Amino acid sequence: DLSGPVTYDYAPAPPDLVEKARRIDAVCRRHGIELRAAALQFPFGHPAVATIIPGAATVKEVEDNVRLLQVDIPSEMWGDLKNEGLLAADAPTP
Repeated sequence: DLSGPVTYDYAPAPPDLVEKARRIDAVCRRHGIELRAAALQFPFGHPAVATIIPGAATVKEVEDNVRLLQVDIPSEMWGDLKNEGLLAADAPTP
């Protein structure tokens, strides 16, 4: 959640990282995609990634992760992130 205090590596996140995350979130929202869905699915764009292990402390969190992994993310969203300089132009995407 980017509305409250944001941490990175167990400390307050640097303002430039928070701003970048907010910009990524705005692109995701324009496409009707939750930022969390994009974050969970992004690693699968790289051919070396076969699986991810998202942290979950409750059954509800596991169910939510499964739901987010099933979201159909349009390729245009990844393209928009690249066009806006939020992802490297050569970053592999799902």
